[in-house]
Amino acid sequence: MNFKVLFLCLLMGAIVWSCNEDTSEKAVVVAEETSFEYLVEQFADIQILRYQIPGFNELSLDQKKLVYYLSQAGLAGRDIMWDQNYRHNLQIRKALESVYEKYTGDKTSDNWQAFETYLKRVWFSNGIHHHYSNDKLIPEFTPEYLTELLQETNTDLSGEPFDVIFNEQDAKKVNKKKGVDNVAASAINFYDPSITDKEVEDFYAKAYKGPEGKPVESGLNTKLVKKDGMLMEEVYRSGGLYGNAIDEIIKWLELAKGVAENEQQANTLSLLIDYYKTGSLDTWDAYAISWVNSKEGDIDWINGFIEVYNDPKGYKGSYESIIQVKDFEMSKQMAVLSENAQWFEDMSPLMEEHKKKNVVGVSYKTVNVAAEAGDASPSTPIGVNLPNNNWIRQDHGSKSVSLGNIIDSYNNAGGSGRLKEFANDAEEIALEEKYGKIASKLLTALHEVVGHASGQLNEGIGQPKETLKNYASTMEEGRADLVGLYFLMDPKLQELGLTDNSEELGKTSYDRYIRNGLVTQLVRINLGDDIEEDHMVNRQWVSAWVFEKGKAENVIEKVERDGKTYYNINDYSRLRELFGELLRETQRIKSEGDFQAAQDLVEGYGVKVDQELHAEVLERNSVFTSSPYSGFVNPELVAEMNDSGEIISVSVEQAATFAEQMMEYSKNYSFLK
Repeated sequence: MNFKVLFLCLLMGAIVWSCNEDTSEKAVVVAEETSFEYLVEQFADIQILRYQIPGFNELSLDQKKLVYYLSQAGLAGRDIMWDQNYRHNLQIRKALESVYEKYTGDKTSDNWQAFETYLKRVWFSNGIHHHYSNDKLIPEFTPEYLTELLQETNTDLSGEPFDVIFNEQDAKKVNKKKGVDNVAASAINFYDPSITDKEVEDFYAKAYKGPEGKPVESGLNTKLVKKDGMLMEEVYRSGGLYGNAIDEIIKWLELAKGVAENEQQANTLSLLIDYYKTGSLDTWDAYAISWVNSKEGDIDWINGFIEVYNDPKGYKGSYESIIQVKDFEMSKQMAVLSENAQWFEDMSPLMEEHKKKNVVGVSYKTVNVAAEAGDASPSTPIGVNLPNNNWIRQDHGSKSVSLGNIIDSYNNAGGSGRLKEFANDAEEIALEEKYGKIASKLLTALHEVVGHASGQLNEGIGQPKETLKNYASTMEEGRADLVGLYFLMDPKLQELGLTDNSEELGKTSYDRYIRNGLVTQLVRINLGDDIEEDHMVNRQWVSAWVFEKGKAENVIEKVERDGKTYYNINDYSRLRELFGELLRETQRIKSEGDFQAAQDLVEGYGVKVDQELHAEVLERNSVFTSSPYSGFVNPELVAEMNDSGEIISVSVEQAATFAEQMMEYSKNYSFLK
């Protein structure tokens, strides 16, 4: 699971954080540790940040080579994500970049500034739909102006790819709303445009499921198409769909295997290579098992078609790559959660029949990101728990990682203005300032290590994507949040040495969750819109449910003061009990596959927005200059070669601008037509 909840811009609570290249002419930012410039630029609703790679210089040359090769493999598949997001994305990007590179006219005009901002937004979202809301990005220039730019730069973009920039066609990348054909209403390029929701369900009801009791992730690495009236899958593999890019991925993975830190790592990379060559989901499972058991060494990676949030039906995986260097000190501190995972399961408020008797192999580490691509870039998670296949997690365990340097960048680029605006009182602000950072890290850790590993399905019940359908993702993320919330006030955390005061840690966590779930996350959507993104939905249904159920006891009080709305928690202990009750019910829904209950919970509490409150929040937020969404330029790993073409060193440089990196990526990593 890709934890983009506390994630993306860490709006949790207060939005406090809310191949050799020629580099001779490249502007490079060189910064000392004490004066590192985290903020690159801001545009529209986005701020672009940088991150450092602590510990990279201490790696051996072979380890640096491994990081470099894996990063190149990740970038080789970059365009796959663009094409997955929308069928015209690559053609549109190529045209916009051609204009950006060749145009020599007036670049001080409002129209050109609007064009540049639109292109940056497209880069950030890996396509023409907003990375978070899924709404199509609206350009603030006219079709006539774009036509003028295309003509002046001798660039071709016509027909539907041109028209769709400005019209209402394909308005939503992913549409999970109740009452619509979710597949037909989604522009995501996992299905031919003519395919319907029912056709997808019928197809995968009969699809290969894998061995008994060990189901494969059907449809994970395919596009479902219709040819001569018949449905069939086009498989992502060498020689198949995206084959050119996949062959490039394989090339770099082969090089990585040659400098693997140990035999287990090398064998794991071999399985990943075999998977890319064949597209076999059985091989993918074998790779996932080998990967989750590859625990030695300082370097790790995530690579493949993984998260299914972008598929309204929850089958198709988006391409993703994250290269990781172990943070030794933080991993040592946080390993205590892994070691006590069974205690948390035993002490959870779940029904006994829904508890795991043996929580297997939950490993948790803090890592430092060295490179990201695909679904993880420019907008990145701050924590990841994989693999996603339930039976592998149950039988072999999972890996949970917290992306430490990403969190540090968010923290260093943040401010306290929004906290003071939206927090109810001085006590709430003081708690946030004292415990906010550790509260965020511990909720991430509990969500990933304990939350996603917790609970089990009843015998004979299908996978959540089959039973809970379009509600599966938001239900799972909410369930994992609830596990974390329930235990954040438990004295066990203090006993384990994870905090010096579990009560104040819990209060801080509850304040920031309710504040975000009911108020501050609304800055991310336009007035009048429903909440649709799975993680935003889950934060609201969790917060709104406990608010409503605690009304009679005034557990959470809605405060209106000077024309502004706040929420004040009066009874933290009772709120913890309510979180436990909701966790118990959410696990029951998952374990029993109760679609109606999931629909009632999500639609009843998670989707609709109080429009009066929303208008107020947007007005209060308008005084702040920092953007509600954050993402990153990646450090650039530069390999120095000797006369024999062997790498003799790998250094880290920082790109000066977002546009510079995006243009370089398009120049060097465009392997799809």
